[in-house]
Amino acid sequence: MATVEALARVGRADTSEMIWIPGGTFRMGSNDHYAEEAPAHRVTVDGFWIDRTPVTNRGFRKFVNATGYVTVAETKPDAKDYPGALPHMLRAGSLLFVPPPHMVPLHDWSQWWRFTFGANWSHPYGRKSSTVGLDDHPVVHIAYRDACAYAEWIGKELPTEADWEFAARGGLDGAEFAWGDEFTPGGRHIANTWQGAFPCENSKTDGFERTSPVHAFPPNSYGIYDMIGNVWEWTSDWYTAKHEEDAESSCCIPKNPRGGREDASYDSCQPQIKIPRKVVKGGSHLCAPNYCRRYRPAARHAQPVDTSASHIGFRCVVRRQEPG
Repeated sequence: MATVEALARVGRADTSEMIWIPGGTFRMGSNDHYAEEAPAHRVTVDGFWIDRTPVTNRGFRKFVNATGYVTVAETKPDAKDYPGALPHMLRAGSLLFVPPPHMVPLHDWSQWWRFTFGANWSHPYGRKSSTVGLDDHPVVHIAYRDACAYAEWIGKELPTEADWEFAARGGLDGAEFAWGDEFTPGGRHIANTWQGAFPCENSKTDGFERTSPVHAFPPNSYGIYDMIGNVWEWTSDWYTAKHEEDAESSCCIPKNPRGGREDASYDSCQPQIKIPRKVVKGGSHLCAPNYCRRYRPAARHAQPVDTSASHIGFRCVVRRQEPG
């Protein structure tokens, strides 16, 4: 039997747990929500395979056991990369959501995020926690480098933002959500999001306080699970503050775009910090009607490549392998 490495070299990764997405043209982005989603514009993508679910704890554990890989969250930061950092903070860890006991200003994310020593993919809630009972939940505390390492090992790659959004829409071009235009059709929750007043009141009417098993909610029309909610997912695109304008004619529609530039992806509000950012998509279980309404295919967010958190995971794609 060929090894995974051999499959990767010839571009023949295992697609048995993936969904084939036929190529097509769609309207990417939105003019109706956050500024970074605009303008809506036409994009064409070729066909590709995409993982049926986010990578799970079970799948990531196989990778770690096979390779001995150590994630960013398990690695002590290098002081040279973080000038001015307090020495006692230069320890391995990751961002963990900790709900405050009362309502707080929503512009200050430090009120609910804590850099937690010992938090990583195998200890998702801190040093004393584990993934026991969470094998079918999406792996979290994944930095961009970690997602790329897994993808390379298994002979796949990360989706572009256009790939991801096209797949998430499930053929419903222009729909508000991945399942249509109503957030909770008939009162039914279709994705793992936050119910109540974020960040302190979660009624959990969808059945989950944090992450959920990757098959807990219905798939979209393509048969893909968890494209919306549960965890944010990395893409390969550098972040830009807005999309390109729509092409004036059909002959100029971008095909298989790969967005942005590394040097243009820095946070303009913090010019002293030169950590590039990638686009993450899909929202998470922390997205709520009163905060971060990014549980939509068009939504996007900037994530520093060195930063992992308890609501960030990923899935992979394979290109140039049509069914049959």
